[in-house]
Amino acid sequence: MSAEIISHFDGIVTAKITGKLTHADLTAMQQDAFGIIGREGGIRVLIICEDFQGWGKEGDWEDVSFQNKSDPYINKMALVGDKKWADLALMFTGKGFREFPIEYFEPGEIDKARAWLKEY
Repeated sequence: MSAEIISHFDGIVTAKITGKLTHADLTAMQQDAFGIIGREGGIRVLIICEDFQGWGKEGDWEDVSFQNKSDPYINKMALVGDKKWADLALMFTGKGFREFPIEYFEPGEIDKARAWLKEY
């Protein structure tokens, strides 16, 4: 699996993405996240990318139905990954077009990303 939720604690949902992200894996992870939102309400999201190799070509990547349903419940999003993916990842997640802040951190900055997520 290239994308999965690995924990949800203290209002932070942590997901891990490895290798090439497929649309099917992203959709499954989004459904899991929506279940957590349904139980907990507002969340903060930490996405950790390890050995990230980009996005698969198959699937409907233009489908934003998850964003439309979940965005009102997401307070912040932090991405952690190799610096070379920062610009594309921020574009993919829609930084600047969504109602909540999104920031990118390098792999050695996971604690910094968590601290940023906890700030109000």
